[in-house]
Amino acid sequence: MLDIAEELDRWVEQGRDFAVATVVAVGGSAPRRPGAALAVDADGTAIGSVSGGCVEGAVYELCRQALEDGESVLERFGYSDDDAFAVGLTCGGIIDILVTPVRVGDRVRPVIAAGLKAAASGGATALARIVTGPADLVGRALIVRPHGSDDSGSCKSASYDSGFHGGGSYDSGYYEGGFGAHPELDRTVAAEAGAFLDAGRTGTLEIGEQGSRCGAPLTVLVESSVPPPRMIVFGAIDFASALVRVGKFLNYRVTVCDARPVFATEARFPEADEIVVEWPHRYLERTEVDARTVLCVLTHDAKFDVPLLRLALRLPVAYVGAMGSRRTHLDRNARLREVGVTELELARLRSPIGLDLGARTPEETALSIAAEIVADRRGGTGVPLTGAHTAIHHDATSLPTGRIGSVA
Repeated sequence: MLDIAEELDRWVEQGRDFAVATVVAVGGSAPRRPGAALAVDADGTAIGSVSGGCVEGAVYELCRQALEDGESVLERFGYSDDDAFAVGLTCGGIIDILVTPVRVGDRVRPVIAAGLKAAASGGATALARIVTGPADLVGRALIVRPHGSDDSGSCKSASYDSGFHGGGSYDSGYYEGGFGAHPELDRTVAAEAGAFLDAGRTGTLEIGEQGSRCGAPLTVLVESSVPPPRMIVFGAIDFASALVRVGKFLNYRVTVCDARPVFATEARFPEADEIVVEWPHRYLERTEVDARTVLCVLTHDAKFDVPLLRLALRLPVAYVGAMGSRRTHLDRNARLREVGVTELELARLRSPIGLDLGARTPEETALSIAAEIVADRRGGTGVPLTGAHTAIHHDATSLPTGRIGSVA
């Protein structure tokens, strides 16, 4: 649902009733990931997608029905061997979809509205909803935010109908809303959802109705919305300009850093979110990075590369790649060893940067680098899918029969 937060936030502001269908779990070659959503308002307007077209019509009708009867429903769609054109996924996958009405006066609306508002404004937030369990709990929600995500740093509770808790705190942040069941359930789910949020994950968890971590009478979907990950491009060269454009296309927040002010200019990099004129290693020492950050070193100049990579390879970032010929790579590795970089640290370095696409132009090279970043992030092999027997989608687990699975 949070993938269409901006549009849904506008619907809330306009006072519209709507129902939202959210992918809970996937199996096989399903086209959309958990968290993908389709929403339908009372006038029949639809936004978003849950399957890329395979089951949209059936899900649309489920949303219309939920708007009428006010009931949440969990529905499974899968491939039909008898009729590939029937309602189902002709790609051979399985998806479980939770349909939730969000009408004015519904007890879940203030919680979902707060989550949509936070996500639409770019803040970090996680929305947890009960998917399976007692009928009166299915669709109930709470949201989790880190401490310091509002002006006061404390819990801001909305007004909820009877049966909802105003909110509370957990170890790493605070939550709003609640399930109206055992109080410990709220705290336990909030803590688990906080861990999902820290990792930027969307998926499911199973938990006891009273918050116990053993047994599995409840399944909870946790959707995380976090600010875009960072891509830092070192070296203001023509290849960097192409990489900035590709990085923005992949929804990275892109910074270009170069010590040479004549090259690091807005005119040369109009699509960059930030341009920094500073020695690369000094900038990396002071800027904030995390486990989703990718570092692309395009300078291929030892005086920049060696101090920069010595630091970069010791940071908990997602990807470190460096441009250069194979000869440059060997020379650079020797220089890095001389300044104390270990073999284990060197093993993290993607150099020469990018996948073997036969790239020559800056745009082709940027595509090669981006392809390696995506493959590294998703666990792909980088080999052609034609003739391969590997899974097309690498970040979803199979669904066991009769129950919801989880996804990283």
